[in-house]
Amino acid sequence: MPTSKAYVRADNTATIVCPACGTTKNINTQQLKGSRHSIKIRCRCNVVLDVQIDFRRNYRKPINLPGTYTILRDGQGGGVIHIRNISTGGIGFTVSGIHQLKKGQLIGVEFQLNDKNQTTLRKKAVVVLVNTNQIGCQFSASEEAGKALGFFLQS
Repeated sequence: MPTSKAYVRADNTATIVCPACGTTKNINTQQLKGSRHSIKIRCRCNVVLDVQIDFRRNYRKPINLPGTYTILRDGQGGGVIHIRNISTGGIGFTVSGIHQLKKGQLIGVEFQLNDKNQTTLRKKAVVVLVNTNQIGCQFSASEEAGKALGFFLQS
């Protein structure tokens, strides 16, 4: 059974494309809002699709980049991180070994994009998810995405 992902637009609709025949279908996602959902849909070509509905506001690009973090508020310390995904609104990364990161902390992250200019980014972010060594952060409101990050996400 093929699995596909559908991104929800601002009007709470998503477009599903059948990988077998290319048929598209728009669905209303209002009743699914607020949590991750996976739904099954039968296409008119009789293929059953497993569709993951994604409510993220920003496209999240999977990557594998090294970087560092420093705790700026509500703690001290820092370390090496492995950035697994990035968007204009935040990053997801893993930390090797023991760390002191907690939800709500303000941290600084620094890493180098693997774009043609090898752009170095320094961002302030708030920790929003801690799942053992997997950390999710939202960039601070004062932090602009920047042209380099915008271009990187489009490539």
